[in-house]
Amino acid sequence: MMNILKSTIALAAVSAAILSAGVASANPYQVEVEQRGMNSSYVGAGVAAGVTNGGQTGDAANLGGNLQGRFAVPNAPVSVRGAVLYSGETSAIMPMVSYDVPITNRANVYVGGGYSFVEDNGEPTPMGNEDAPLVVVGGEANFGDVVVYGDGKWGINAYRDSQADSFTMQAGVGYRFPQ
Repeated sequence: MMNILKSTIALAAVSAAILSAGVASANPYQVEVEQRGMNSSYVGAGVAAGVTNGGQTGDAANLGGNLQGRFAVPNAPVSVRGAVLYSGETSAIMPMVSYDVPITNRANVYVGGGYSFVEDNGEPTPMGNEDAPLVVVGGEANFGDVVVYGDGKWGINAYRDSQADSFTMQAGVGYRFPQ
C-alpha cells in the first residue's frame, strides 16, 4: 500500500509540473518574486478508478465517475474540499481538508484527510463499500478558467467484513471561479 501511496505522490507532483509548464516565462533572467500557487475555488467532474479489492463478494475494484470541488481558504495554505465518487450501484460522499503546496504560480500539490460516507453500505463504489476515514494526495493546475486535477484517495478499512484498505485514483476537468 505504501508503494501505491508513494507512486501517487510522485505522479501528482510530476503531473502538476507538466500541466503548469505552459505558464513558465520565456525570459531566463526573470525571477518570480512570489510563488502563490493556484488559490482559486473550483468544481469539476471526471473519472474514478478503484484499484483495490476487499476480498469479499461484491468488493471488486470498479470504474466510476467523480464530482469534485475546492474552496480555497483566503490567505491560508489550506482548502476545504468535497468529492462524490459514484458507480452504477451507489456513491461515496467525501468532505476533506487539505494542505496546499504551490509548485508554480498556477499549480498546487496537496495532501489532506477526510471521511468517506457510502450512501448504501455494502454496495461497491470506487472508494470501497463501507464508511471510512481517508487520506488524499493530489495535484491541480489552472489554465484561465479551466482546472485540471488528479488525486489518489486511500480509504482505511473501507470494505465491509474485511480489514482491507481501498485505493482509488481520480482525474477530471473543472471550472475555476474568479476571485
